[in-house]
Amino acid sequence: MNGALPLLDLDACRRRQTRLLYGLAAAGVDAIVVVTPEHVEYLTGHRWDHRFAPLAAFLSSGPSLLVCPDKPVDSAAVTEIRTYEAKRRSTLRDEQREAAAAVLADWLNARGRPRRVAVEFSACPPHVTAACGPAAFVDAEPALRHMRQRKDPDELALVRRAIDACGAMYRRARATLRPGVGELEIFSALQAAAVESCGEMLTGTGNDYACGARGGPPRERPCAAGELYILDLGPAYRGYFADTSRTLAVDGRPTDAQHAAWERVTGALALVERIGRPGLRCRDLYDEVFAWLAEARVGSWSSHLGHGIGLSVHEAPRLNPNWDDVLEEGEVIAVEPALYAPELACGMRIENDYLVTATGLELLSPFPLGLV
Repeated sequence: MNGALPLLDLDACRRRQTRLLYGLAAAGVDAIVVVTPEHVEYLTGHRWDHRFAPLAAFLSSGPSLLVCPDKPVDSAAVTEIRTYEAKRRSTLRDEQREAAAAVLADWLNARGRPRRVAVEFSACPPHVTAACGPAAFVDAEPALRHMRQRKDPDELALVRRAIDACGAMYRRARATLRPGVGELEIFSALQAAAVESCGEMLTGTGNDYACGARGGPPRERPCAAGELYILDLGPAYRGYFADTSRTLAVDGRPTDAQHAAWERVTGALALVERIGRPGLRCRDLYDEVFAWLAEARVGSWSSHLGHGIGLSVHEAPRLNPNWDDVLEEGEVIAVEPALYAPELACGMRIENDYLVTATGLELLSPFPLGLV
C-alpha cells in the first residue's frame, strides 16, 4: 500500500468531510470517526480490503487523521497519516481493530478529548469508542447514507467504469453462450472480461449467474437449449458498483412467449425513461411499471423495481412501495423490471443504470438489450 494513489479526488473528499461535519453540527458533534472501507474511501480517497482495519477521524476544529495498516500512503485527504502494525513477518494479526484504535487514542490525547463523537453505529467496535471516551456518541450513518445518494463527479467516474465492465461482460457472454456450456465456465469468462476492462482486480464480482433460474451463484451444470439465462452483473470497480441485467436465450432461438415477455419488459424501461425525473416519488414510478407489467400476455412480477447504487450495490433511493423515497438529481439508480413464469424458463429481467439529471434520466448502460 506504500505509495498507493488515491482512488478518489482528494479535494472532493475534503468537501465531503466539510459537508458531513456541517450536517452533524446541529447534533453538537465535534469529531467523526469512520471504520468501514466504504466510508474511509469516501472521505479520504483510500480503501483497504476486509483483512485490515484502517480508520479515519475528523475534528470540527480542523485536524484529521488516517490510520493505515503497516505503511503510510503518499497522500490522502487528511492533515496527518499514521500507521498501525497489521502484520508480523507477513502474518496478519488478529487484534487489528485494537491496534488501530490505540493509534487513534494517542492522536486524540494530544489534541484534547472530543465531547461528542459521530461513529457508524452498525460497525464501530468498542475498541474505537473506548479510544474516543469519555464521550457521547451520535450515529453518523444516516447523514453518510443521505450524502452518498448524490454522486460527486469523482464517484460517478468510478461507477461509469464499473458499468463499462458490464458491457464487456455481456459481449463475452454473447460470444460464449451456447447449449452445453457450463455456468461456471460462463462465470469465469465474464470475470476475465471485467478484469480486462477495468485493468485491475475487481472489488465485487456481480450477482446472478444461474441459468434457467431467477438468480443465484453459478452451479456445476450445463446451460440447456430453450432456457433463458438471466445474467445480473454488478462488478465493483475500486469499491463502486454497477448493477445491470440482460436475459439471453441459450440456443439463440427465443420462443414467441419469451419474445412477448421481452417486449413488455423493455417497454417498462422505456416507460421509466419517459417519466423519470427529480421530484418523482419512487412509489409512483413503481405503480406505473406495475400496471404496465400487469397487462403482459405471459408472466407476472412482484419484486422491487430497483434501487440506488454506489459504494453499496443497494442504496437509496429504493424503487419499492415499502419506502417513500423521492428521486433526486445526482443519484444513480438501477431499474430492473421483470416477468417470471414456467413457460418462460424461468423468466425475463432486464436492468439498466441511470443518472438522475435535472431534466430526466441519462442512460449509463447503453449496450444491447436483445435476447440473442
